Amino acid sequence: MATTPDGLPPLRDVVATHGLAPKKALGQNFLFDLNLTAKIARSAGPLEGFTVFEIGPGPGGLTRALLAQGASRVVAVERDPRCLPILAEIAAHYPGRLEVVEGDALETDLAALANGAPAKIVANLPYNVGTQLLINWLTADVDHPFWTSMTLMFQKEVGQRIVAVPGSNHYGRLGVLAGWIARSEILFDVPPQAFTPPPKVTSSVVQLEPLADRLPCDLARLERVTHAAFGQRRKMLRQSLKPLGGEALLERLGIEPTRRAETLSVAEFCALAQAL
Repeated sequence: MATTPDGLPPLRDVVATHGLAPKKALGQNFLFDLNLTAKIARSAGPLEGFTVFEIGPGPGGLTRALLAQGASRVVAVERDPRCLPILAEIAAHYPGRLEVVEGDALETDLAALANGAPAKIVANLPYNVGTQLLINWLTADVDHPFWTSMTLMFQKEVGQRIVAVPGSNHYGRLGVLAGWIARSEILFDVPPQAFTPPPKVTSSVVQLEPLADRLPCDLARLERVTHAAFGQRRKMLRQSLKPLGGEALLERLGIEPTRRAETLSVAEFCALAQAL
């Protein structure tokens, strides 16, 4: 069997040997292009000395790239038992550096697994749970994030919502939350044909790093304000925020009551939350 630069067989051969086909129910789209997985791993910056979390590794293309890139410890969370034998082969090739956790990432406490060590999250996230996973990690402990960076692949539309700024069509609750906690940018797009099977949409690799000087704000109150404001985003704020104090609350902060949610900055949303 042929080998690749890391000394392991090509991914397509591995998948064929194990008879592994992507499952739609698990949101699986496999990445076989090792140049692309290497590019994602490089994008995460230096990996030596970090615990790197990967979600949904599948046949391990990105896992191999992270290890080849020098990650000291990779913790891969995989809920599909069919992938475990393949990941075990990678673990044997990189002794002591790959831990595989069988389970659902939505129910896995990454902070506990990091155990205080500096951590990065690098993953081609399953489309069906990507947004919820991001929110879980962003809000796990806003004052002391367990992650130093997240380099994640989403559907492009989700990526645009994460990095959105006030006034853009994509700006909403996710943009406010991400903008309050982190600095984020889209690094590059990935076309559908890079995946097996090809999804119907383009993907984007997004990087987030925690802000050192985050605005003081209570998470629960911020979520209440953004939920109310964006829940009726076509309405003026005096109407959408009526249950929270409406016009009086807005005027107290010097915010024009006729504005709409998508025009407010993260700082203005934080001010509203703090004034509740």
